[in-house]
Amino acid sequence: MDDSFSHDRKRKSFFWGTVLTGTLSIPFVIVFFNAFKGISAEKATGLAAMAGGLAEAYVTLGLLLSLVLPVGAIVLLVRSFSAGHQMRALFSLLCICACALILALAGLFVWGVFFYLPRTTGGLR
Repeated sequence: MDDSFSHDRKRKSFFWGTVLTGTLSIPFVIVFFNAFKGISAEKATGLAAMAGGLAEAYVTLGLLLSLVLPVGAIVLLVRSFSAGHQMRALFSLLCICACALILALAGLFVWGVFFYLPRTTGGLR
């Protein structure tokens, strides 16, 4: 009975970890859709046109979302590892890598805004 309870708990952890990982991709889909829609409407070209749309959407959706959800997903996915389920473990590992990438990008954004930008431009304006 204890083994069944443990298996059920790991299955729930896996499910909610993948849901959180999938939730992380929703803002990026919205961001890219809005950015390309804006580029099309303005008939703009280049990286600068797309960067403005991406930055606006990222601030709108919040940096907090990019920090809290990946950590929660990683914790749940690590708890879902079990020796008898290799495919679930492989999928969990891929989701953990995706969350780590999101955390790295969010960390790079925070570093750029709060540390790199003030040194190169003389401070935030």
